[in-house]
Amino acid sequence: MQNGKKQYTTIIFDLGAVLIDWNPRYLYNKIFATPAETEHFLEHICTADWNEEQDAGRTLQEATELLVQQHPSFEAQIRAYYGRWQEMLGGPIHESVAILQQLKDSQRFKLYALTNWSSETFPIALVSYPFLQWFDGIVVSGQEKMRKPHACFYELLLQRYGINAAEALFIDDNLRNVTAAEACGIESHHFTSPAGLRQILTERLLLS
Repeated sequence: MQNGKKQYTTIIFDLGAVLIDWNPRYLYNKIFATPAETEHFLEHICTADWNEEQDAGRTLQEATELLVQQHPSFEAQIRAYYGRWQEMLGGPIHESVAILQQLKDSQRFKLYALTNWSSETFPIALVSYPFLQWFDGIVVSGQEKMRKPHACFYELLLQRYGINAAEALFIDDNLRNVTAAEACGIESHHFTSPAGLRQILTERLLLS
């Protein structure tokens, strides 16, 4: 603390839905005739829980074959999940990337990313989004075989890069992950919009 204000040295970003617009609906709204069919498929077949197992290290092939065995009538749609995965990418969230660039240009903070992402698809993102090179380090769940919201994943980031949790701010769109970070002693912001993030950073004097 200095002059009664917290001193920040580190800002940690989630990637998906914060800096990168990823949504499987971009693909499946092309495949299914109605949005209701898309929602049924994503809620009951290629579910968020199923996807998170790939984020935690399960191979794409193993995950795909598992669902094909369970739901053979949806084989083509299941195989499209990773066969056409790039069609789920909507591009960078430009307003958030502008904030990241402003933070980088200020040279006041170390910038890190902590992301739940398959190790097999993350290389595609690295090629597609040059701003990922701006980070001082990125920890990818699929590479580490652990993921948010488990405390060990946050601790890995802190230990690997010598981050003082008391001087860090974590940004994530998933409230579950925000709550877990705060339990690890990391002040966190629940991201809902770039405008909201900019407001929080400005209030904390991290952006001008």
